[in-house]
Amino acid sequence: MPNAKVQGQSQVPLADSAHDAVDHIVAQWQREMPGLESGNMILFGRLKRCTALLQARLETVFAEHGLNTASFDVLATLRRAGRPYRLTPTALFESLMVTSGTMTNRLQRLEDKGLIQRLPNPEDARSQLVQLTPQGKALIEKVVVLHVENERTILDQLPPYTRQQLEEGLKALMKVLEENSSPI
Repeated sequence: MPNAKVQGQSQVPLADSAHDAVDHIVAQWQREMPGLESGNMILFGRLKRCTALLQARLETVFAEHGLNTASFDVLATLRRAGRPYRLTPTALFESLMVTSGTMTNRLQRLEDKGLIQRLPNPEDARSQLVQLTPQGKALIEKVVVLHVENERTILDQLPPYTRQQLEEGLKALMKVLEENSSPI
């Protein structure tokens, strides 16, 4: 691992000394700008790289069933809402942290596939409800089982202690980020 600095301290090499693409990038920065505090680049680079690699692995399962992450998320949110598997579009886009325009496009594609239906909202004539169709419910129940199995396969490659540390570290990071973020 490059001799990166983290808040004035040397980065301690991990037991696995195999260099990866992130180590290479940080080494380039250190060569080009030796005084640059590049230790944080290591963590951010690995987080970004892991996100990309994980997304590709997760998308594979979704694609086998005609979905992508966005459509899976909508169907899963409706299913976990419980009977009658129905939410307002506002509740959906707030839960998924996307804009209303993004949600409208997702809903239209899912409706075109017959996986959701939009219904009048009996409590508010100006709005609609989004509900899983029987076909959408059957699909998400099948795919979520495969998705969870895929996640297990990925994470089972980590020793339990490493997994626990990763979980705790990411939870702490998420808390910091959520406390310091503005609402979408």
